[in-house]
Amino acid sequence: MRAAWKMFCLSVAVLAAAIVVAQLLVPGIVPIAFAEEPQPSWSVMTAFVLRAIELMTAAVAIIALAMLAGMCARRGLRRLSGGAASQAD
Repeated sequence: MRAAWKMFCLSVAVLAAAIVVAQLLVPGIVPIAFAEEPQPSWSVMTAFVLRAIELMTAAVAIIALAMLAGMCARRGLRRLSGGAASQAD
């Protein structure tokens, strides 16, 4: 359970850092090549990489949070059952 918390906190920290860096380096740049006004290619590529990092870390955070919820639910069900499953063995 401790590892899941570490993974969740680390992914949230990386997500926050990627969002801040994106706002500082490439504000207002859309991470696609076709926009209404011309954009420098370096800023489009940077925005694309930062958006990919944001999406990956958000997915890892959601998975870690789902694992934490599952572990808490499992622990709660064990408490409710009162150890009946261990007596059946």
